[in-house]
Amino acid sequence: MLAGKHILLGITGSIAAYKAAALTRLLVKAGCEVQVVMTTLAKQFITPLTMATLSKRPILVEFFDPENGAWNSHIKLGEWADCMLVAPATANTLAKMAHGVADNLLLTSYLSARCPVAVAPAMDLDMFAHPSTQENLRLLASRGVKIVDPGSGFLASGLEGKGRMAEPEQIVAFLEELFDEKKKSLAGKHLLVTAGPTCEAIDPVRYITNHSTGKMGYAIAGELAARGARVTLVSGPTQLACPKGVDRVDVRSAEQMYEASTKAFPQADGAVMCAAVADYTPAVVADRKIKKSDDDMAIPLKRTRDIAAELGRQKEGRLLVGFALETDHELEHAQGKLERKNLDFIVLNSLQNAGAGFGVDTNVVTLIDRQGREELPLLSKHEVASRIVDKIESLILK
Repeated sequence: MLAGKHILLGITGSIAAYKAAALTRLLVKAGCEVQVVMTTLAKQFITPLTMATLSKRPILVEFFDPENGAWNSHIKLGEWADCMLVAPATANTLAKMAHGVADNLLLTSYLSARCPVAVAPAMDLDMFAHPSTQENLRLLASRGVKIVDPGSGFLASGLEGKGRMAEPEQIVAFLEELFDEKKKSLAGKHLLVTAGPTCEAIDPVRYITNHSTGKMGYAIAGELAARGARVTLVSGPTQLACPKGVDRVDVRSAEQMYEASTKAFPQADGAVMCAAVADYTPAVVADRKIKKSDDDMAIPLKRTRDIAAELGRQKEGRLLVGFALETDHELEHAQGKLERKNLDFIVLNSLQNAGAGFGVDTNVVTLIDRQGREELPLLSKHEVASRIVDKIESLILK
């Protein structure tokens, strides 16, 4: 459940910070990537060296490195994380989180986080029971912050009561449940995804195609399935393994993809048109290999049927997401496609961006709808898929 997850672990100034070492070790053992952000006071309780050794990453404390001026971007940290966990979370940090105070890197990262956030409170029993602390916890919970309930027992003050930070094993189990809850968010929904290239036959040997590998569409299909959706993946030829829990329909030509997509769409709650479908196909397909001659050869082409436009005509309350890959006038062309094809939003790729396009594991996209646009930075295609599915989820569940 936790394998491959990015955990942004915030450590604040509490005696319970020693538990963060065991917590980090358990998370890494579970397959997580852990980035630790500490407050200045937290360094008095556990050393950055200890946490860097266990997390296998440099520890972040300040907004910038005083040695070389390198900036520690809280924006990038918020985008990188699948979950932000503050453990231990002191009464002071909880109060600042509740009221939007942004006076250290941990707090600015919290305010920038687009992922689930969890806190594991740790403090003396009277501080935990105080009305202001309880009100701050209620306020955070009302905004979606998950609270890992502290335990009861002997406290650093010598008193006994509730306020001990939950044990590392309990926190890991809490995160597993949190991701399982996210996994089920699209349960009961059926999504159609198209992916990969199409191949338009010229003769039994040759065909017209494009550079699509299907990576982006497969990542989206996998993310939808991971959140509990039933997914029908209509795929052109690729070398990719079918994501777990996804029903794949293999096709080759644009016409076959049209037939499979229009057949599946009426039973779906929405569709993501990620495939690179040929706009043109040979008007006549030779039944034998065309032999080479001394003359030039021309291949007459005819338009293929537009899958996204047809689904846009049929949608009747269903969600429809399109993709646009452009080399010039990107926003103008994508906006036009959004309107013409009756899409709910469109994902714009530009071949002008380094790290975007075909055959790479990263992408740079802009999400465009009728209210505006959101430009995403360079991310892995799996991270892009997660952001796209977040938007799908917000629309399909509203």
